[in-house]
Amino acid sequence: MSDAQCSKPHCPCRENTCPLSSTMSIIGGKWKVQIICALCGDQPVRFNELKKRLPGVSNTVLTAALKDMEDGGLISRRQFLEVPPRVEYMVTESCNELIPIIKMLAHWGLKHHNAETGRP
Repeated sequence: MSDAQCSKPHCPCRENTCPLSSTMSIIGGKWKVQIICALCGDQPVRFNELKKRLPGVSNTVLTAALKDMEDGGLISRRQFLEVPPRVEYMVTESCNELIPIIKMLAHWGLKHHNAETGRP
């Protein structure tokens, strides 16, 4: 965001390094927030179950997003030495901090969608 777009003096985008850019580099992309929502909870989720929860995602895209998210500290991956191989994913404590923010964004989106469509 440029200064022209955000004129409030407390806006973090006015800093030399925008923290929102850093955040978006970690959670941005088509699937990452959806993956976080699909993994939300206390139980680990296996790859195939996760894929079922995300209609339309390919194995390649899901694998790449999970790797990025693991590298970014958002999820943990646990591989079991079994045949066939079993891999489970969970959100990390750091990612759990994002959940209320994601819920607020979802609420905001629903509110604005309903305003555009004339729904209460």
